[in-house]
Amino acid sequence: MEITTNKEKFTNALYLESGRILEPYEIAYETYGTLNEDKSNVIVVCHALTGSHHAAGRYDGDRKTGWWDDMIGDGKPIDTSRYFVICTNVIGSCFGSTGPTSLMYPVSRPYRLKFPVITVKDMVRAQRSLFSRLGIEHVHAVIGGSMGGMQALHFAIDFPGFADKIIALATTHATSPWAIAFNKVSIEAIRNDPAFEDGNYDLDKMKEQGLTGSAIGRMGGHISFLSPHSMERKFGRDYVAQDGLFELFGRFEVERYLDYNGYNFPKWFDPLSFLYIAKAINIYDLSRGHDGLEEALKKITADLHLISFESDMLFFPWEMKHIADTMTRIGQGARCTYDNIDSDYGHDAFLVEVDKFRHHIEAVLA
Repeated sequence: MEITTNKEKFTNALYLESGRILEPYEIAYETYGTLNEDKSNVIVVCHALTGSHHAAGRYDGDRKTGWWDDMIGDGKPIDTSRYFVICTNVIGSCFGSTGPTSLMYPVSRPYRLKFPVITVKDMVRAQRSLFSRLGIEHVHAVIGGSMGGMQALHFAIDFPGFADKIIALATTHATSPWAIAFNKVSIEAIRNDPAFEDGNYDLDKMKEQGLTGSAIGRMGGHISFLSPHSMERKFGRDYVAQDGLFELFGRFEVERYLDYNGYNFPKWFDPLSFLYIAKAINIYDLSRGHDGLEEALKKITADLHLISFESDMLFFPWEMKHIADTMTRIGQGARCTYDNIDSDYGHDAFLVEVDKFRHHIEAVLA
């Protein structure tokens, strides 16, 4: 599988939903496979909150592969021997695209909290500009899970005709109070950590030492990514062998898991980027700018394929079924499918239980 990593700089203004302007801005992206002559084999993959453009394969010297390596590659569900796959890093992130730690033009110092609030719609609009620059005006499919699914749905509504197929997994049409509440815990933990310094922390020091508030917030996030069943299976009531049962801060294995993932998180994902992307997820609502969800969904001309997971406790299956039911109600049911995958893993099933839904993806793409 051929992997290419690039970055494009745009000097034209990106007009944001908030009314503000982002200018200039950069987008990092990665491609897999070979573009055919008529550019008809393009698949766009959209990443979730803490993902990046590195969706598959392995960089030299890295132990871990890209975040959806089980899905993307030669002979895999998104077959790079047939398709040319593009994954971009969303604006607001910290993996190469313009975000709050990027240098602000023309003063050449980081935006930090002066970065404008962005939305999922803004992320998609920026990506669409990238594809136009690459000479790609139409794609075979747009695929994404969680926040990636939100982007896929925005592609369907904001750029009808751009994709033949839209595949959205483990997502929703508007972020629920339940999901916003989880994000609120993370946001407040970051904001109220003295080491956050109102966003003026030393960027290099953050990567070395992390941020306790960000770590604690991430622990709460991980709880929402799993399910009671997956935690029971993964950890049970096992106790860390080196910790004494009657030591006050002795840990169960599930606590060690949260410690590890929580305290490592701010060393590789910038807290400011987390705040901005969490805000984008919180205010995400497909019906904004339309007279309700029905009017928004009427704009879809692509075939829409929705996949939920039975034990998802972040974006519940009924939220995706509501989209499918609404498509049927407005007379668009013939172009929409909905599948609820029998899984007890939780929200992250779309990342780790590929074998349970790969045949759905393969059938849709075929």
